Amino acid sequence: MLSPELGRLGFRIAIFVTLASGALLPAQRPGSAEFVLMATALAIGLVFLLIMIALIRWSLRRECS
Repeated sequence: MLSPELGRLGFRIAIFVTLASGALLPAQRPGSAEFVLMATALAIGLVFLLIMIALIRWSLRRECS
């Protein structure tokens, strides 16, 4: 269902967003707009990463069956 190239691309984007926002979050002052933006980006990155992992696993399971 999910092509390998699309799965790899989505996984790389999710990893990049999660790691970049996670690395920059400690450098922001709590309560500032930048802190809220980085925390939101981190949450979105983690959710996207979980979705991509689930889609890749589901796609691999359907191919093996």
